[in-house]
Amino acid sequence: MPGGPFASSVGIGRAEAEWAALNKVTGIVGTDGLFNSGESSEAPLPLGPDIVSGDLSTAPAKVDLLIVGAGLSGAVIAERCSKELGMTSLVLDVRDHIGGNCYDFVEEHGIRTSKYGAHLFHTKYERVWDYVKSFSEWVPFDHRVKGMVPDKDGVKKLVPIPPTQETVNTLFKENIASEEEMQSWYDTQRVPPPSGEPTNGEEAALSRVGPLLYERIFKHYTKKQWDKYPAELDASVLMRLPCRTSTDDRYFSDEWQALPRRGYTRIFENMLLQDPNITLRLNVDFFKARAEKQLPEYGMLVYTGPIDAYFAQQGMPKLEYRSIRFEEEWVPEPEGGFFQEAMVVNHPSADVPFTRIVEYKHIPIQPKAVKEGEVAGTLIAREYSTADGDPYYPVPNPANRALYEKYRALAEAESDVCFVGRLASYKYFNMDQAILNALEIYDNLKEKGKLEPKRRPEDFGPGDGPK
Repeated sequence: MPGGPFASSVGIGRAEAEWAALNKVTGIVGTDGLFNSGESSEAPLPLGPDIVSGDLSTAPAKVDLLIVGAGLSGAVIAERCSKELGMTSLVLDVRDHIGGNCYDFVEEHGIRTSKYGAHLFHTKYERVWDYVKSFSEWVPFDHRVKGMVPDKDGVKKLVPIPPTQETVNTLFKENIASEEEMQSWYDTQRVPPPSGEPTNGEEAALSRVGPLLYERIFKHYTKKQWDKYPAELDASVLMRLPCRTSTDDRYFSDEWQALPRRGYTRIFENMLLQDPNITLRLNVDFFKARAEKQLPEYGMLVYTGPIDAYFAQQGMPKLEYRSIRFEEEWVPEPEGGFFQEAMVVNHPSADVPFTRIVEYKHIPIQPKAVKEGEVAGTLIAREYSTADGDPYYPVPNPANRALYEKYRALAEAESDVCFVGRLASYKYFNMDQAILNALEIYDNLKEKGKLEPKRRPEDFGPGDGPK
């Protein structure tokens, strides 16, 4: 068992020097306004009773924007419209916290953990990086994933995912020592699609990585994640499989990769809590409040919830989503202080019901007591993909795509509503994509006088999706 957090010669949470050097985040950067004003808490700030009561009678009677959802998309639009245009917003959320799925907190033993699964910030967009630095200090972090994968003899080995030279050498007893040799190995493995272009996920995966890696790493993991085998999914889902020929074991290759020093929730606290133009009300069901005529007068509705829920009265079928069930376990005395060798260990085999185990103690943004070894135990979260629960991932197949297009047509006809974010767009956005989309929607308000997208959701390219 490990004797410390997942680290390298560069430091905790960092890749080896050759690859860590590609990360443009080289030290602690950014501004945490709350911390600079004297707020020293490591945990989310307590919110006042007016915010969490769900009572709209104490909210402003008239606002410029009514924003449904206190996640990334809603927060960015509220913050920009206030800071630059002086516009007022009432931000509603059915949950009892801000931050949407980014919400993290310090649990009872003192470990910073994420309520909705691991979030790893990475971006190639300098505009997004400059923006998020205004609301948090950031520390460099190179996300690396391991997987428990059966080798050629059926013995499970801990190897890097996405596959690297080390992965292939360990699983198949190869002796690959160069990028050229790794490329040659791929070339011998790949199976061209029968029609020339892959028509489904299985054909895409076989054309990218070949049958050996496909069977061991991707086939059953995909089934667990989507409840569909790759052959039942769009080719696009598996066409983005990274095929590393090098020793680079970073999960992402974007220029800026980092974690917020005091957690993701602090970003939203700095964006929303100190601004007199922004009013928050949590524990509010927008549809119930609308039906009961409790909503204030507003100029524009910004809706970040599921698009099919907004149009439920149309009687159309629901869009298909996958959710995640988290099975948490406190391990009081793990050998060496940690349960597993890395923050994220995937379990792609069919004989294991969960998809991965996340151990948050590994991350370098833990509270001081954890980093100084004062917390002996560790918290792990096993993740199970499910069809029930909060919607996380749109299921990409032709039927869902065709149904979404019908919803999109309805949305485009709503002149006084801006549909924004992953649920309203039926599109898995990475965090940086969600932020950029919201910033561009705000750009249109300045340029054209209306909140509306500059581009279609699919134009942002694929998000990471289930990891």
